[in-house]
Amino acid sequence: MKITPYSLGALLLPLLALPAPTPAVAHPTPVAAHHRHSAAAISAFLTSFYGHHGPSDLDRELRISQQLKDKQAHTPLSDVLLCAQNEPEDIAIGTVTVAQAAGVGWATVTTHWGGDRTDTFTAYVRLDSRPIKLDDVICAG
Repeated sequence: MKITPYSLGALLLPLLALPAPTPAVAHPTPVAAHHRHSAAAISAFLTSFYGHHGPSDLDRELRISQQLKDKQAHTPLSDVLLCAQNEPEDIAIGTVTVAQAAGVGWATVTTHWGGDRTDTFTAYVRLDSRPIKLDDVICAG
């Protein structure tokens, strides 16, 4: 058996039969342009959402996640958005913390009740929610 050297053209021929590689498709929106809520935006949202006595019926319908709606449906005797059973005398929003890597921002919410009593809970907002919505609430006690 005689070994025949192949020419360069013969070696490239099988490569030409392969489909051309598809060019990388750029994301329609550059990564830097993806919307992320800032701490200031989350603070303004929470202040508006909670007001002085708690969210309105419209806020409860339009400005909370489906997760919170489901949580409320399973807890009919308590208001999961306020971690309470009735309306507080006043509400204060603490400093907002933003964790870019986790994609979430949160703040401690303090409810004020009669007799100088207070309670706290943590309100969470997803940084990429469009429009901005309350994503979860974790009660302190």
